[in-house]
Amino acid sequence: MGKKVMVGMSGGVDSSVAACLLMDQGYEVSGVTLHLYNNEDVGIRKRTCCSIADVEDARSVAAHIGIEHFVFNFGTEFRRDVIARFARGYERGETPNPCIDCNRYIKFGKMLERARLLGADFIATGHYARAERDAASGRWLLKKAKDASKDQTYVLYAMTQDELAHTLFPLGGLCKTEVRRIAAERGLVNARKPDSEDICFVPNGNYAEFLEHVMGIRRQPGNFVDRNGSVLGTHQGLIRYTIGQRKGLGLSFESPKYVLKKDRASNTVVLGDEKDLFCSRFVVGDVNWIAWERLTGPKEAGVKVRYSQSEAPATLYPFEENRAEVRFREPQRAVTPGQAAVFYDGDTVLGGGTILAGED
Repeated sequence: MGKKVMVGMSGGVDSSVAACLLMDQGYEVSGVTLHLYNNEDVGIRKRTCCSIADVEDARSVAAHIGIEHFVFNFGTEFRRDVIARFARGYERGETPNPCIDCNRYIKFGKMLERARLLGADFIATGHYARAERDAASGRWLLKKAKDASKDQTYVLYAMTQDELAHTLFPLGGLCKTEVRRIAAERGLVNARKPDSEDICFVPNGNYAEFLEHVMGIRRQPGNFVDRNGSVLGTHQGLIRYTIGQRKGLGLSFESPKYVLKKDRASNTVVLGDEKDLFCSRFVVGDVNWIAWERLTGPKEAGVKVRYSQSEAPATLYPFEENRAEVRFREPQRAVTPGQAAVFYDGDTVLGGGTILAGED
């Protein structure tokens, strides 16, 4: 097995330490920073994870530890496969997660393809996750990181068998405090650099403003309605709301009201009580199975419908084509179309997909 690995270096502390650890393990390491967009093209006027300063941080670390550093320009692919998909999802009334698409199409798709062209045997990232080969089935498995508070398997569920077989996760067995300690001991320039928490191309979190002013999506006011269709007021466009939202509706009620549904066909936003947010079952599409080729019968699993949420007990059922139905033991709050549902068996990721529809 080859020992040449290309590490995706964002300029942050995690990917920098990943490169150091791989060198310690005897790998021939090179670093690459992905240039995904120009800040001015997406209306950004401050530092973000794709800024020139971050490229310089990555380059500085690479020079400090003595490895080659490259910059790959994937701007066209990022705009097509991540930003445009994000915008289309919001237009459909969904709430998409662009980080998942970035991992699927760019970080583990295009980067692995380019790394192979340059003779690398593996790619590596600073994600907190583990990849292990199951001797019994011969399949590669995606497993949770040791540091549960930093586990990132939720945004990695779309990885293929080929990608898992050729990706290294050096931080999977470490806690964040250990990573920062290693960075400080190695004298890395970014040892104390804060983590990025926002979507990189919308760093202020104002998705509606980005969609309107950068992507040119026109907001179309319509009606707020209750579950019976009675008009409650006027909304400012579907892109300004998400399932479970309570604040910022611009309406006053005797008791709190929440966004239950966004209906693109009628351009309405359905409001209701918090109890109406709970869902017992829903359908997931574009499913990627990791633990097996396909689901052939009911399977008990823990299902996570948000990055920051714990898994809830559920049963998975095969559905038409690459879909599955999820039935919770207990109803769960604010299951949101466009978000990901990821299935777990203990610390192993079984697979995941995109939430299509919810039912009471």
